[in-house]
Amino acid sequence: MTHHASHAARSTKRVPDALDPDRIPRHIAIIMDGNGRWAKTRGLPRVAGHKMGVDSVREAVRTCGELGVQVLTLYAFSTENWLRPEAEVNELMRLLAWALKREVSELNKNHVRLAVSGRFEKLPKNVQAELTRSMEKLKNNEGLLLNLALNYGARQEIIDAVNAGIRAGVHEFTEEILARHLYTAGIPDPDLVIRTSGEMRVSNFLLWQIAYSELYVTPTLWPDFRAPNLIEAIAEYQGRHRRFGGL
Repeated sequence: MTHHASHAARSTKRVPDALDPDRIPRHIAIIMDGNGRWAKTRGLPRVAGHKMGVDSVREAVRTCGELGVQVLTLYAFSTENWLRPEAEVNELMRLLAWALKREVSELNKNHVRLAVSGRFEKLPKNVQAELTRSMEKLKNNEGLLLNLALNYGARQEIIDAVNAGIRAGVHEFTEEILARHLYTAGIPDPDLVIRTSGEMRVSNFLLWQIAYSELYVTPTLWPDFRAPNLIEAIAEYQGRHRRFGGL
């Protein structure tokens, strides 16, 4: 899970003129927001928005792969999402299992690996089985790492990391030791966090990892977010000066 695409592999990628190929973010994290609103404005059930959002996921994965991004983390289902109506939660889980089954050969063709960040064992058994199957099938690929934040909450992640460290005999934590016990151990922190649908909050997403990430918020709803929107976000990121707290 921790080996990443080499720079040599990246330099052969097709990078649009708007972007500097040497400053492609290593890790992009996306809070995919607005599926419900997209459906509502069209008088459709919320699940229609989630379904359309799968097409946006496919395009984001493909585009990141082409640009030589190493990691794409998608906030697919938060621990708070269990509070939604049961029918919607069940539909979301059904959609997830269906999408994995449908997309795995395409992901394989594009050399994508799959990882999950979150409380995996609390997901429905059929979803766990589908995820395990997909991860196994894709594990030897050397392209983009697609990291799905599923049943994920950042505060829970930090608590789980502390408890895992204590169980492993850690008596005093450093940043490095804590990071080693996070769900994202071995994955570089996100350079860029994108949130769709215009909401200005991080919603308990990767709180530890995004300490110095660039934030990009777009009013575009997730089902409408496609390759040009992603390229625009990266272009904006490349125009910023990252100081990491220094001058």
